[in-house]
Amino acid sequence: MIFDAHAHVYAETIAERAVASIRDFYDLPLRCDGTPSTLLSIGNEYGVSKFLIHSVAMTPRQIRHIDEFIAHCVDSHPDRFVGFGTVHPDSNTLVDDIDYAISLGLRGVKIHPDMQKFALDEPRALRMFEMLEEKQVPVFIHTGDKRFPFSNPSRMANVMHRFPKLTAICAHLGGWSEWDEAAECLTGTGVYVDTSSSTYALKPSRMVEIIRAFGVDHVLYGSDYPMWNPGHEAMRLRTLPLTESEKAKILYLNAKTLFNL
Repeated sequence: MIFDAHAHVYAETIAERAVASIRDFYDLPLRCDGTPSTLLSIGNEYGVSKFLIHSVAMTPRQIRHIDEFIAHCVDSHPDRFVGFGTVHPDSNTLVDDIDYAISLGLRGVKIHPDMQKFALDEPRALRMFEMLEEKQVPVFIHTGDKRFPFSNPSRMANVMHRFPKLTAICAHLGGWSEWDEAAECLTGTGVYVDTSSSTYALKPSRMVEIIRAFGVDHVLYGSDYPMWNPGHEAMRLRTLPLTESEKAKILYLNAKTLFNL
């Protein structure tokens, strides 16, 4: 079994624009079109059984539209999709936003500080994390980007020191383009990390070092679809010099436990 814990999906009507926006933001080619149907087709072809799907609200007014779209995808394919909603720290109805996502059957929320333009440890973000910890709602966080001052691993470490009971999943092994900093300051904080958008940049030996530094039980497989093909990324992970037991945990068993699959 394979569970991909990092897949962005978009409605057919906006997918082309959304993918172009991501491509321009990262200056990287995207392998896929971002639609749920393509994601399912790739999963069928490569044996990826389930996906955690989500998207990010650029403004507070987008929150409920995104939540409802993700919930619709999950309701349409409950055996294949697990959904996270989204929140925005500038929302005046943050408590209601969190409650609404959960009322739709979504399992948590996704944020992207670099795109939403807030620092992880600034007051408006800390207010959000406090609510999420209190409500025991998991949060999936884009972490790391040396071009911006918002999502650095050191900021995420500050968050975890303040909210140690927060269930936080940090994408990209804790820090895209800042992997070494993530391995230094986020290990031991209790965060989960995923493997997304990391295999292309890190040597296999270094990737294994970082995975084991976080603890294999706290690592999830993630593709970052549509940036990468989920099947190809799963194959890359299988080639890492990890034990078969470690690979099984990363590819499925950890997600099974975390999301009560």
